[in-house]
Amino acid sequence: MTAPSVRPVSEREARQVAEAAREQDWKKPSFAKELFLGRFRLDLIHPHPTPEPEDVRRGEEFLTKLRDFCETRIDGARIEREAKIPDETVNGLKELGALGMKIDIKYGGLGLTSVYYNKALALVGSVSPAVGALLSAHQSIGVPQPLKLFGTQEQKDAFLPRCARTDITAFLLTEPDVGSDPARLATSAVPDGDDYVLDGVKLWTTNGVVADLLVVMARVPKSEGHKGGITAFVVEAAAEGVTVEHRNAFMGLRGIENGVTRFHRVRVPAAHRIGPEGAGLKIALTTLNTGRLSIPAMCVAGGKWALKIAREWSAAREQWGKSIAEHEAVGAKISFIAATTFALEAVLDLSGQMADENRNDIRIEAALAKLYSSEMAWLMMDELVQIRGGRGYETAASLAARGERAVPAEQMLRDSRINRIFEGSTEIMHLLIAREAVDAHLAVAGDLIDPEKSLGDKARAGARAGGFYARWLPRLVAGPGQLPTTYTAFHPAGHRDLAGHLRYVERSSRKLARSTFYAMSRWQGRMETKQGFLGRVVDIGAELFAMSAACVRAERLRTEGEHGREAYELADVFCRQARIRVEELFGRLWTNTDDLDRKLVSGVLAGSYEWLEAGIVDPSGAGPWIADATPGPATTDNVHRPIR
Repeated sequence: MTAPSVRPVSEREARQVAEAAREQDWKKPSFAKELFLGRFRLDLIHPHPTPEPEDVRRGEEFLTKLRDFCETRIDGARIEREAKIPDETVNGLKELGALGMKIDIKYGGLGLTSVYYNKALALVGSVSPAVGALLSAHQSIGVPQPLKLFGTQEQKDAFLPRCARTDITAFLLTEPDVGSDPARLATSAVPDGDDYVLDGVKLWTTNGVVADLLVVMARVPKSEGHKGGITAFVVEAAAEGVTVEHRNAFMGLRGIENGVTRFHRVRVPAAHRIGPEGAGLKIALTTLNTGRLSIPAMCVAGGKWALKIAREWSAAREQWGKSIAEHEAVGAKISFIAATTFALEAVLDLSGQMADENRNDIRIEAALAKLYSSEMAWLMMDELVQIRGGRGYETAASLAARGERAVPAEQMLRDSRINRIFEGSTEIMHLLIAREAVDAHLAVAGDLIDPEKSLGDKARAGARAGGFYARWLPRLVAGPGQLPTTYTAFHPAGHRDLAGHLRYVERSSRKLARSTFYAMSRWQGRMETKQGFLGRVVDIGAELFAMSAACVRAERLRTEGEHGREAYELADVFCRQARIRVEELFGRLWTNTDDLDRKLVSGVLAGSYEWLEAGIVDPSGAGPWIADATPGPATTDNVHRPIR
């Protein structure tokens, strides 16, 4: 059976849908946005913001209980072996209150801050990434977060107490033929009296197999009295017409309860709609502004574990008369893991604390944290497997069976791979962040490069752009990064010099802004097609953000008298490694194979190189590339299994 045709959508319409879902205004300052504009606003992150004492007390108290639970009641090896989180483990988490970490105390939750929620996810994720994914999907993108931000008081009263203690939730957006292009969303929600009637199929529904409550994105048709558009709903998973058709299996996160969910004439009360019609994507994106920090939390946990294993293994393993860590080839990998873990935790804590204080707009910071952490954690896990050699490729169960320590390095590598895809793939994150990074330019000059704008619109845009760039461009020529006396507070006596790294960040920020301006001048309306260039711009910004966070965190630890010297050493090494990556990325902005790659890809798709594929046997099975998602009644058994 072939997949049904999906509603045709033009490229322009797809862009319009995505643009309408963006938060259009910048009502609060953003460190990362300023960084892309060539303005290094260190004052927005330094001194490092700190949590309130009561938040610390409550958070640390819960972490103590959670650590005991992780050590005594979560068996990561069993979850990997059985590809399932035991019901008793989930029920234990419910009793502990872990389902309500981010939910306000008045609704039965724990009321933890983002900082401590992230610490809790890191702790759980270190023993079982699958359990971490369950808790994250429930609270970061499931029912609690969108209701917290957009729900009515009645909805909060009705659902949040359930979410805090008993009900697992899931977020359903993706469809078999709809990924990162929501304009093609096919699931419908047709108004019928005081209800909406849902029909459609959702794919990759993390927690969907065991969920009690669902956040579902569906398209409401425009009609009299209905604005229509993609809209968010809270749906009871046990409602008539909801069927979990399949539990998906993956290369990693074997315990994850991810499935395919079908809706057939499911009646949802209008009172369960979150926000107005047409606001669904904006609600989803706003929810992700802080929800994305759950993945960096998991990545930090992975880095810490990789460092521990690398240290202990290197001390035990000798080659040619000395520890393998003393061999430069291996030592460089350990240095990379240690320095990068420090930086990732700095990015996570800084972003989380800024989210808690709500003084800054952190939409770019959270996106950068997700992008950067997922990419670097994958590299760290790969390096750990290499450090362990054959033992890194061998499963923990096999190691234990022959009498060695059961180190699940290969599992952690597999588990961490999804982070580059979850909640926005690396490629989509590049485009999302790039759009925000050039927002100021498009605000003043967008009409100049829009082919559908009139000459009058272009003239007015030209005037606006002239005024903006007359003020902005001169500021990109010189700055404090060229003065050796700036940021000297980051070069205290007896510590490494971090002031030089901050001066580098300031200079590079201005250089990045100049490069972006030059690219817009050169390509104008074709800028959005230069995804290779835009990706490198974003990657430079991510490195500069991480360098800034690492320096600020090191200074905070120094002033607090806690591992200050060591923190400065870690930050210094990280910044030196990052600077090498930044210089390479700057070089690749203009010296690359992007044009040649596009031509080669065209030839591949045209079949010009099919001869290159000769000499193999394709082990893939039969079937369509995309499964049939035609709305209608379920034809398979319901594998939904709520945990009680």
